[in-house]
Amino acid sequence: MSEECCGPDEPRTPSIARRVELSRPVAAGDVCCAPTGSPATRVASDTGDACCGPDVTDGADHEAAPEVRPPWWRDVALLPSVLSGLFLLAGYTFEWTELPLPALVLQSVALVAGAYTFVPGALRRLIRGRLGVGLLMTIAAIGAVLLGHVGEAATLAFLFSLAEALEDRAMDRAKEGLRALLSLIPDTVRVSRLSGDQIIPAAEVRELDILIVGAGERVATDGVVVDGRSDLDTSAITGESIPVDVGPGDEVAAGSVNGSATLRIEATADGRDNSLTQIVTLVEQAHARKGERARLADRIARPLVPVVLIAAALVALFGFVVGDPGLWIERALVVLVAASPCALAIAVPVTVISAIGAASKFGVVIKSGEAFEQLGTIRTVALDKTGTLTRNEPTVVDVRPASGVSSDDLLAWAAAVESSSTHPLAAAIIAAAPASTTATGVVEAAGDGITGLVDGRVIRVGNDRWLNAGQHRPAAESMAAMGMTVVVVEADGRVAGLIGVRDELRSESAETVRMLHAQGIETIMLTGDNNSTARAIARAAGITDVRAQQLPADKALAVEALSASRPTAMVGDGINDAPALAIATVGIAMGAKGSAAAIESADVAFTGHDLRLIPGALAHARRARRIMTANIVLALAIIVVLFPLALFGVLGLAGVVLVHEVAEVIVILNGIRAGRRPAALRRLAAASAGQPVLTRV
Repeated sequence: MSEECCGPDEPRTPSIARRVELSRPVAAGDVCCAPTGSPATRVASDTGDACCGPDVTDGADHEAAPEVRPPWWRDVALLPSVLSGLFLLAGYTFEWTELPLPALVLQSVALVAGAYTFVPGALRRLIRGRLGVGLLMTIAAIGAVLLGHVGEAATLAFLFSLAEALEDRAMDRAKEGLRALLSLIPDTVRVSRLSGDQIIPAAEVRELDILIVGAGERVATDGVVVDGRSDLDTSAITGESIPVDVGPGDEVAAGSVNGSATLRIEATADGRDNSLTQIVTLVEQAHARKGERARLADRIARPLVPVVLIAAALVALFGFVVGDPGLWIERALVVLVAASPCALAIAVPVTVISAIGAASKFGVVIKSGEAFEQLGTIRTVALDKTGTLTRNEPTVVDVRPASGVSSDDLLAWAAAVESSSTHPLAAAIIAAAPASTTATGVVEAAGDGITGLVDGRVIRVGNDRWLNAGQHRPAAESMAAMGMTVVVVEADGRVAGLIGVRDELRSESAETVRMLHAQGIETIMLTGDNNSTARAIARAAGITDVRAQQLPADKALAVEALSASRPTAMVGDGINDAPALAIATVGIAMGAKGSAAAIESADVAFTGHDLRLIPGALAHARRARRIMTANIVLALAIIVVLFPLALFGVLGLAGVVLVHEVAEVIVILNGIRAGRRPAALRRLAAASAGQPVLTRV
């Protein structure tokens, strides 16, 4: 059962995002059904208000500390069910020993203990005009008592309350990944002030504060290193097990663990609104937004409760018509239980929450249940080149000077005029130059090149469309075929040589493409680069379908056409990828270095940059879809099978309740399986850590 259908009303614990007081609260429109406050901590679930409509919470106690799920033997939420079960067992024991009065008393106590968990909430909802599964169980229990079947009513109350408590624990367990993320933020942090170092709560950190992070300490918020060199363990944030070396100017993420040296870090985000808390917010919003299967479950469950009530009433009325009202009223009560959509209501939410929570642990942030379900349907992946397949760090890989010109002179001249340019290729040439030289009279021709005076020579540096390579044309074409961007350098009107700059392929790009192809997923490269360079990079990566010289609008049109024929994911990291990310079946942003526009437009964001997360995430989503489908089929099958058995008296109230609640427990346990880390991602983690990889034979 779900809390939307049958749980208590009052919120007992705040949502996870509220606990860290996010400055960007979840919009009301994003939440399909606010938490109604079961004994365990909950976030909004995908079941929405299918059965009873949204509850309104007062948002109190926002600053409560994150709770840790206690062991089941110490969980007070299980206490009413345990007491109900013990008194029920004692009651049946006295009944079997032919002591009816003690048996009746003990069974009545068992009934009250079990009913305490759902009857008050069901009655409050009924007063507000909302129906739910809890109401069905309440009517069935009251009817059984009126017919003199106190033991069966107590059995119903015990099993129903136990199943509800187990569901609460299952949902709570599914969210443990979010608690683990929040635990990465330290309680306090040391900051540098004019009066000296001070210890303040992490939530009070403000942008531009200077944090002092000692060896082994966690970084409280996002920032930039201003002093010190160390290595950071980012495995809990990005899923990458190899520590990252950082020094002045390097960005660091909240939750990273410092290595062996002290760092001074300038905060670039407040302590309450950093990359880590935003991840938690996105995952909470994902729980609230519904996917296709969640909507299917809703469409079935929403009308089912009143239909069940009407069906039970007709069964009871039939008893008056045929002259045996007692028998048919009893069967009507059994029908109420048999057709209740408890398992159906929880079939999708527990799976989605488990799976999305698990994905967040290895650096994949999925923004909605719908996106997660769509992720499991993907048959084509379109990849941007620069910054996605490649490192987005252009470097000089080839220098071909003309006769009479040295390589050092060629690089020095080019670097001198490029020193005032902000073009990425300029940075690569400047970094490769052996010595710095000053240029004067520098004039830049946007999109073509740059001109300046160096040591009395007029130096022009630009692409081969602007500057004719002349007799060096074959060399330029050869360099372009190897994936290089060719820069032509001209001195006093004559070609002085060629410089080849290439954005090297990521080390894992080819392996990622092979993994996708092994899953039967097609790959396509979309890039704004020239055709020769694009094809060279694609060839090295193992991609055969290449769309080069694509403007942002062209990428969006290409992805739109692909998505119309088959589910397509777009993977990118730049502002120019944002339109394609937004229009794809699923947009995947490389979050480590991606632009804010790309991340905002995407449905899925990676906190790391290892492309092998893509096939791992797709396999994870496909498995969860299979689990969701199995849960829905099982939940519907239980209703279809139990209804006629209840109607024709094959099963009594106790038997139907037992089968119904056991089926729901199976659905819950099956949904929790979606939270297991996919084998592909376990192998990735082991490989990146240099550990032996175990495969199943």
